[in-house]
Amino acid sequence: MAKISKEKRSKIMASIHSKNTKPEIIVRHYLWKNGFRYRLNYNRLPGHPDIVLRKYRTCIFVNGCFWHGHNCPNFRPPKTNKEFWETKIQHNRERDKEEQRQLRDMGWHVITIWECQLKKDVIEHTLKSLAFTLNHIFLTDKSIKNYREMIGNINKHIDIAAEP
Repeated sequence: MAKISKEKRSKIMASIHSKNTKPEIIVRHYLWKNGFRYRLNYNRLPGHPDIVLRKYRTCIFVNGCFWHGHNCPNFRPPKTNKEFWETKIQHNRERDKEEQRQLRDMGWHVITIWECQLKKDVIEHTLKSLAFTLNHIFLTDKSIKNYREMIGNINKHIDIAAEP
């Protein structure tokens, strides 16, 4: 591994953006191609989710394994300035949990897709699983609503048809 000066490393780390990352673009292209319409970085919700599908009441976070401390082979903590990075990554994890809890309390479904789940050998499975999950959420939400309406209509008919 090549040694990089502190200045060069700092420049590399500063150039990493939080929006429009390659993993996020992969997920967005798949969703759009398969008919899922969404909003990006919706600032009215806690955590500004990367992708919001309002029709499905679902927020999708596409997380980098390094920045969010995913427990996978891709995550290697830096060897220099360990205390700073451990604190930063732990703070990111806690913030993620709190934002997801807030979203769930508001009635949103939350899906997290990790950068490592978009590698060549597993990307197809990950994206198909995402589509399946979204369709399942949609059908489940609609069937519960329709069932409640049906029960409500039955009770109305029984009240109307019943004789004293």
